[in-house]
Amino acid sequence: MSFGVFGTGHWAAETHAAAIAAHPRARLAGVWGRNPDRARALADRYGVAAFPSTKALIEEVDVAAFAVPPDVQAEIAADAAAAGRHLLLDKPLALSLPAADRVLATAEGAGVASVVFFTNRFFENVSAHLATAATVGGWHGARVTMHASIYEPGNPYGGSRWRHEQGALWDIGPHALSLVVPVLGPVTRVAALDGPRGLVSLVLAHDSGATSTVSLTLDSPPAAKSREVTFFGESGLDALPEGTGTPVDALGRAIDQLVAQIDAGTREHACDVRFGRDVVAVLVAADTARAEARTVAV
Repeated sequence: MSFGVFGTGHWAAETHAAAIAAHPRARLAGVWGRNPDRARALADRYGVAAFPSTKALIEEVDVAAFAVPPDVQAEIAADAAAAGRHLLLDKPLALSLPAADRVLATAEGAGVASVVFFTNRFFENVSAHLATAATVGGWHGARVTMHASIYEPGNPYGGSRWRHEQGALWDIGPHALSLVVPVLGPVTRVAALDGPRGLVSLVLAHDSGATSTVSLTLDSPPAAKSREVTFFGESGLDALPEGTGTPVDALGRAIDQLVAQIDAGTREHACDVRFGRDVVAVLVAADTARAEARTVAV
């Protein structure tokens, strides 16, 4: 099955292209990027063609794989779906709800398969732990801390313009939501506050009646970097483990599951474009809550 990679940055080169090139059911057919020189360099590295336009690459592949900023992804993904190409998407799906809705409507109308690569959901130990926690039930809530420090020297994401502009809510907020929603249920209401150094604090109400608190930053002091996802309820405390393996391993499993959808003719997945759209709806509500200092319904 032929895949085209849209993007030329670190994530595109070291995760997407690497996982596709290594997958037994995938063939990397080409690369497109906004910077033609970087597209040629990445294409040469993997022995494939660099395409001059998104349309040209879409025409040559079965699956469009994205590692570009979310607003760029949403536009190209809708074009790819309209052309009947299956979608291997990155998070967040888009930076606005209308853009996310357009991708969803186009994908559903064209009947294409989709997976949004919420990285942690594709680590086997994490997905198994979440499934067990959801089965156990009785959870009152969760607390999530994701304090990253991407602006340290040498971090490959520190120069990302969209991350600078959108901050932790839109970059790592999707990761947090992808872990709490499978256990506590869809988010119905959001409250949010800003703190120092890009810190965003959320309180989420879930349709199960549970609540969760989420603390996010991309600019943590290095000594304060931390990651925690803990559920609490009738069974006590349940800490979610770190994923075992590499992002390339995880993306390989996402490709497995996308190909399985295509083979079976099914169009539903726990991390498909519908879930991606719902995550964007929560992020938009959180932005409104921050701006207007009120609790916002999703």
